[in-house]
Amino acid sequence: MRVVIIGATGHIGTWLVPRLVRGGHEVVAVSRGLREPYHDSVEWKSVRRFEVDRDAAEHDSSFGLKIARLAPDAVVDLTCFTIDSAVHIVDALRGKVELFAHCGTLWVHGVPKTRPYDETAPREPIGEYGIRKAGIERYLMKESSEGFPATILHPGHITGPGWTPINPAGNLDIRVFERLSRGEVVTLADDGMSTLQHVHADDVAQSFELAISRPDLSIGEAFHVGAREPVTQRDYAEAVASWSGCEANLEYLPWEQWKMNVSERDAELTYDHMIHSPCASISKAERLLGFVPRFSAVGAVRDALEIS
Repeated sequence: MRVVIIGATGHIGTWLVPRLVRGGHEVVAVSRGLREPYHDSVEWKSVRRFEVDRDAAEHDSSFGLKIARLAPDAVVDLTCFTIDSAVHIVDALRGKVELFAHCGTLWVHGVPKTRPYDETAPREPIGEYGIRKAGIERYLMKESSEGFPATILHPGHITGPGWTPINPAGNLDIRVFERLSRGEVVTLADDGMSTLQHVHADDVAQSFELAISRPDLSIGEAFHVGAREPVTQRDYAEAVASWSGCEANLEYLPWEQWKMNVSERDAELTYDHMIHSPCASISKAERLLGFVPRFSAVGAVRDALEIS
């Protein structure tokens, strides 16, 4: 198939492009041209690169037409974040593609009511990102029921080499990893039992590759994509410390006290991860698509930090 990947040099696309080339697909890598992939691979030499600023092209209503002119059999959209963007691209591709794969998020579920939860769990998002992605999902599933070949992959906390993972405190402060590696005190909010469900970018790429290879099973469906099990903040911190031969030196503070000791941005991120505390089942993707994650939640982080 000719597969057009929108956002091809980003987190997921970096891994998806080589996978599809190795699988025999013709790949067109669409990006703004502002950066190269997070890591290089020989497969990129056989990829057609197409540069376009999505925001600007959507503003003048040309983006969907530009993608359609690439004559794709399948489109993977990794950079759609508003319902207007979704409507624009679907209108341009209607009747012209065999598969349209959208990247969603576990955040569409909001605060879990049961653990683990599967794809039938309610869509009750609580933040702007989750609300927007849930709206896109509703729209695409409606379009799919009327003949548009859409599928949605909902990843957890995407991580991999080249960018900072969510740390055991639930934010992006790299110093948390450094303190754990030295056996220094790290303070977690509340009891440290909130969960994180990291997923390696290559495992997310695997799920998209599988969806493309099995459109008969993926069209009209949404799938959770993550490590098989989440990890508590406490267990995560203990694992990170163990990589350096240390024991985690953990302390705990009630949320209202804890947030006073970090930046406003770190507090926002930690609260967002703690309240969502994901524990999503991936059994549907395993059963229908044959998805088998290579990395555990903690293993994905270890690879991202490139610790042997």
